[in-house]
Amino acid sequence: MKVSVLFSLLLLIPFSSLYSTTLAQAPAAAPSKPIVSTLSQSPSSDTSDSSPDDLIGILRKAKSFNILIRLMKTTQLINQLNAQLITIKSGGLTIFAPDDSSFSHLKVGFLNSLADNQKIELLQFHVLPTYVSSSNFDSLSNPVRTLAGDNPARLQLNVTAYGNNVNISTGVVNATVTGVIYSDKVLAIYHVDKVLLPLDFFKPKPPAPAPSPEIAPKTDNDNSSAADNLGTSKDSSGAFSLTSSPGTTLVSLGVSLVALVIISS
Repeated sequence: MKVSVLFSLLLLIPFSSLYSTTLAQAPAAAPSKPIVSTLSQSPSSDTSDSSPDDLIGILRKAKSFNILIRLMKTTQLINQLNAQLITIKSGGLTIFAPDDSSFSHLKVGFLNSLADNQKIELLQFHVLPTYVSSSNFDSLSNPVRTLAGDNPARLQLNVTAYGNNVNISTGVVNATVTGVIYSDKVLAIYHVDKVLLPLDFFKPKPPAPAPSPEIAPKTDNDNSSAADNLGTSKDSSGAFSLTSSPGTTLVSLGVSLVALVIISS
């Protein structure tokens, strides 16, 4: 009995060695992950029950975005964005939202110094006319087009993403995406730590064209020249008299000669 058991154990040894070798030669495949992992939810945001066509409601629930809300209202850009979200069929919108603290770091009086069209441009510079999920920032092509336009010399917006970091450069400031405020398949709102200032605000404007020269009014000298051309002169009393010229002198001499001939005859 002991011999048969020992013989069975000897037969199992080669198979167990083969099994352990097979396991050692087949390492587990490393799970793949995107270059940019999903950004964390912004700590102050709780917008799970918000609808994408109510931007003001989303930002109010996220808190600390009062200045951004006020600018959207006073410029009436909020109406345009809400209308786009209602009527849009593809593409969506992506909004970079600076909080009140970010606006407080601007130069004192900066917002008040902007004209109405510049305030609209500033807000539009924070909006991309397409939906970008938190894991797809690395797929954007720089410079990124915004609602303000795509002029790279004046409206430059570059996005770089790697790992958990998404950075935005405008040529004036370097900002970081710190979290997700709201995201669905149409609208994405991301919290950024700085106001995105376009280069357009700080580049010198082209000089205004020079005004066309004015035609000078005619003077008394011009009138007197015209009177001279008509063969008249003006004496000290203001009366005009005929002036003699070589042609009229010859005519007078001819008339005198004819008269003398007639008298002598």
